[in-house]
Amino acid sequence: MRPIIEVRNLSKCYSFDKRVMAHLNLREAIVKAFKSPVERLSGRMAVRDMKFWALQDISFEVEQGEVLGIVGRNGAGKSTLLKILSRIVKPTIGEVDIYGRAGSLLEIGTGFHPELTGSENVFLNGTIIGMKREEIKNKFDEIVAFAGVEQFLDVPIKYYSSGMYLRLAFAVAAHLEPDILILDEVMAVGDAAFQQKCQMKMKEISSEGRTVIFVSHDLMSVKNLCSRALLIESGKLQKMGDVESVISTYLLNISRGAVV
Repeated sequence: MRPIIEVRNLSKCYSFDKRVMAHLNLREAIVKAFKSPVERLSGRMAVRDMKFWALQDISFEVEQGEVLGIVGRNGAGKSTLLKILSRIVKPTIGEVDIYGRAGSLLEIGTGFHPELTGSENVFLNGTIIGMKREEIKNKFDEIVAFAGVEQFLDVPIKYYSSGMYLRLAFAVAAHLEPDILILDEVMAVGDAAFQQKCQMKMKEISSEGRTVIFVSHDLMSVKNLCSRALLIESGKLQKMGDVESVISTYLLNISRGAVV
């Protein structure tokens, strides 16, 4: 059977040069204008030509129904990988083939429009991943019940707390029945009861033959939920295999202070 995700020789490079400077917002432009004379005096203008490889030559496959954990230190490239899989960011080199409809929950603030109400954002997100309005309506009550935000459905989500936002965002991502659910640190916000609720839903999704890709620093959750894991260090895929082995290597790297 063909894998549901195929990643081949994937690399992502960010360039800090004049093209990037042209897209600075007003605040960033003011700060840059203030810093430029100082940088010229100190000889630090070379930063404008710097290139940063967030990911380098990564290849792997994910099978349908698999729960894949991704671990690594802050800045290793995990979130960049998820953004590429979610079609938010384009790779610099390499290819990603996804055979199914993907729903994602990345960092707080991604995917929802702050001026729209909770109810409007549910329909917006469903539309974005290709669902028909009738499909979304059929899932609406289930989403709201899971999120526990019934009293705030007509309130713009810019007034939601981070916990309320996360509950609704996870409920939308999980209940609109994507073939692939992509999650970034979903356990980082929310109380223990909500975290347990999320884990149960992720297990249910997997049991239905759908795929979950899960980034987390909570290694116990990775052990409990994932059938396989991969370790990213300094933008490179260092190891992929059974969860215990990958986590052991990750912890060994941390204990040695290694930069791979």
